[in-house]
Amino acid sequence: MTIILLLMICGIIIGIVFGRYPLVLKINEKLLNTAIYLLLLLLGIAVGVNDKIINNIYTIGLQALIITIGAIAGSVAFCWLIYKTYFHLK
Repeated sequence: MTIILLLMICGIIIGIVFGRYPLVLKINEKLLNTAIYLLLLLLGIAVGVNDKIINNIYTIGLQALIITIGAIAGSVAFCWLIYKTYFHLK
């Protein structure tokens, strides 16, 4: 955990020092996108190798779909309630 925090602090310091240069920002964006794609690829490989996940993919997918729909419906309902309570012009 300490290593993660130190890396984060170093990244913030480097960002403050070099963040003023547009070329550095472009390079950083490309490197960040590449890192995200690589992590997604590695996550897919880890899922594909795991027999338990592959054998239960339909069950897991259905549960994920139900959770996603429930989370979206709950968020919309809560936002509607907050809007009606605090922001609706009468």
